Amino acid sequence: MNPPLSDVANTLATLRDYIRWGASRFNEAELCFGHGTASALDEAAAIVLYGLHQPYDLAPVYLDSVLTPAERVAVIDLIEQRIATRKPAAYLTHEALFAGLTFYVDERVLVPRSPIAELIEAQFSPWLEADAVANILDLCTGSGCIAIACALAFPNARVDALDLSDEALAVAQINIERYGLSDEMGLLKSDLFADLPAKHYDLIVSNPPYVALEEWQNLPREFHHEPAMGFKGGKTGLDLVLRILSEANKFLTERGILVIEVGSSAETLQNLFPTVPFYWLDFERGGDGVLLLTAEQLSLYTPLFEQALS
Repeated sequence: MNPPLSDVANTLATLRDYIRWGASRFNEAELCFGHGTASALDEAAAIVLYGLHQPYDLAPVYLDSVLTPAERVAVIDLIEQRIATRKPAAYLTHEALFAGLTFYVDERVLVPRSPIAELIEAQFSPWLEADAVANILDLCTGSGCIAIACALAFPNARVDALDLSDEALAVAQINIERYGLSDEMGLLKSDLFADLPAKHYDLIVSNPPYVALEEWQNLPREFHHEPAMGFKGGKTGLDLVLRILSEANKFLTERGILVIEVGSSAETLQNLFPTVPFYWLDFERGGDGVLLLTAEQLSLYTPLFEQALS
C-alpha cells in the first residue's frame, strides 16, 4: 500500500528524489511509454522538470535542489495525473521534443516521435543536396513537427504541409507561428494529394496512418488518447500508404525522393511488393519502418502500386 501523498511531500525533498519516486510509481503502475520517452525514468524527469518550469537540459548540479512545499504538491499532482489518466506525458505538459525542437501538442494530434527527425537533422544526405532543395511537401502533417523541422533545416526551401483534420491544422498553425514561419510555409487541408495544386517537390515526406485495425484495437491505453485518425490505416494498415505510393510520382521533381514511415506495416508492404527495391533506412537513435524511393524508381513501379490499389 502506498503512503498518503502528504507523507510523500514531507519525506521527499530534492528534484532527484521526485524523479526517482515518479519513475518508481510509473513502473509500479505498469505504464506504457513510447511517446517521446523510452523509460519510466525519462518520463518522470520530463514531468518533474515541466512541473518546476525548468528545461529538459537542466544542469545536473540542480538535481539536489530542495523543492518548496508548493512545488512538491504541483509535481506530485502531475505524476498522479499521469497514472490516473494514462495520458502520454506530452498531453499533460503540452510540449514535445522533435529534431531538437519543442512543439505544442494536445489531444488533437499525435505526439511527435518519428525517427524521420534524424533524416531531417542530416538534411536527408546523401540523397539530397541541401542547397538544391526548393520545395518540400509534408503529407499528414499533424502537429507540423516534420514540416517545421524541414523548414528550419532547409531555410531556402518552401515547405507545404497538408492534413485532412481541421483540428490538426489548428495545432500546426500554432507551431508555425511559434517559429515565425508563416511566410516560408503553406498549410492546406487536403485528403493527401486530392486538393494539392499542381506542383513538383524535391522531397515528399510523410508519416501517415499505417496501423492495421486489429493492431490499433490492441494498443495500450496511452495510445487511445491520441486521435484514432492518426493511426488507422485500414485492415492491413496500408490504405493511405498505397495511395501515396500510387500518386507521389506526379508531384516529384526528376531527382526528387519520397520518404514514408510505415512502421509496423513494413513487412506487410514488402511482402506485398517483393520486387520493389524499397530502401529501408537505419537510425542511430532507434526506430525503423521508414522507406525511401527515388522519383526514378517510382516511375518504374507506380503501375504496380496503382494495380494493388484498384
